[in-house]
This record gives sequence, C-alpha cells and structure tokens, in this order.
Amino acid sequence: MKHSPTAVVTGGAQGIGLGIARRLLDSEYQVFIWDKDFDAGQEAVSMLATIGDVQFIPCDISKEEQVLDALAQLKSLAGGLDLLVNNAGVANFKSLDDMTLDEWNAVIGTNLTGPFLCSKYCAPLLRESQGAIVNICSTRAHMSEPGTEAYSASKGGVLALTHALAISLGPEVRVNCISPGWIDLSTQKQGIDRNIETHSDADHAQHPVGRIGTPEDIAEMTLFLASEKAGFITGQEIIVDGGMTRKMIYI
Repeated sequence: MKHSPTAVVTGGAQGIGLGIARRLLDSEYQVFIWDKDFDAGQEAVSMLATIGDVQFIPCDISKEEQVLDALAQLKSLAGGLDLLVNNAGVANFKSLDDMTLDEWNAVIGTNLTGPFLCSKYCAPLLRESQGAIVNICSTRAHMSEPGTEAYSASKGGVLALTHALAISLGPEVRVNCISPGWIDLSTQKQGIDRNIETHSDADHAQHPVGRIGTPEDIAEMTLFLASEKAGFITGQEIIVDGGMTRKMIYI
C-alpha cells in the first residue's frame, strides 16, 4: 500500500504558506509546517488538524542549526520527504538611505539563505523519493517599487537559485518556482495579524483577469508542480499574477 506523500511547507503558519498547507492536506499529503512564529504555528495546526495529518515544528530557516534540528524531527516522525515548499519570507520596505545592513541581512537570511539551507539539507531525502522542490518567488524579481531593494534582491536570488538547484539535483529532484503577484493574504493570517482587507473595484479591474489573487491560486500551482503531471517541468518560473506583468501601464 502506497504511503501518503510528505511535504514540508516553510512559513506555513500564515499567508500563502497556510493556503498551500491546506491544499496539500486536501490532497492527502502529510504536512509539516516549519515556522518561527510559535503561536501562529500552533493556531495553524489547530485549524488544519480536522483536514489531515499536519504537524508544526518551530524553525527559523535562516539559522542552520534550527534547520538541522527541524530535519531531525521530521526524520523521526515521518522518515521520508516528497515535497519541499520554500515559502517562508519577510519584507522590510524602507528607503535605500534608511535601510541598515542588519535589516538587509535579515531579509536575505530568511528569503534566500533559508531556501538554500532547507534545500541543501532536505536534498538527500528528496533524492530518495524522487521528489520536488517548489520555491515561492515573486514578480518583484522582475520589477520594483521604491524602497524594496532587499526584498527584490532576495527574490531575484530565489529565481536564480531555482534553476541552479534544478541542474544540481536533477534528474532525481525537480525544482521550480512560483512568482505570485498581488495576493490577498488577509484571510490567511493568525491572531493579531488577522485583518480582513477590502479592495476597490479598481484594484480588481487593473488585473487582466479581473480580480486580485488568492492563496488558493498559488496553492493549486504548487500542487500541480509537485505532481507527476509536471514531470517534464524543472528549473522554471511560473508567474501567477493575473497577467499584471504583461500589462503596459501609462500615466
């Protein structure tokens, strides 16, 4: 009898990661959420436990020793791993003049070093299972607003890391990334961060598809890229942004 596949979703306690965890559970994955926010992680597991087998392991993915500890716990609880979703990310939008080196390093540490560490140490298990990695990137890897240097640079790094990993880990492990555009995360927050956003008709209408994105949009693409249906896809970026990066905008 075939075992249920196992997935790690970093930053899975809130936002896009929570939506991905929920969708994977719906598809009978065993899901491990790695997140540094202990309270949000506990709340997420309480919320998702009625859907399937989900467990929370506290982990700051920018810290090598914590990634190794989380992996050791995963091995003891599940044994193997079929899917790694490198989703955890932080943003600190500040002007170039005001951003400090420590603040820059904190963003790079979580958004870029974290996926490197998780991929490096999960790779042996993924090779064994012929598994997959899905990195959550961003359309900000291609375009920016003022004051987004650290975040944009980190996501540009994730895009390059994706194709580098695909070459290093292939053919055993496929590696792809998803670049979301404007995603409404307000329904996927925990505790004091929960604040349902309202969007104007103009917010939705500026998207060629006619609406802002949802975590479910990203979760569906994650599930596809993890599946055998995507068996001939690796090293690729899939942009899920309602068409915004293809839209010419004039003022």
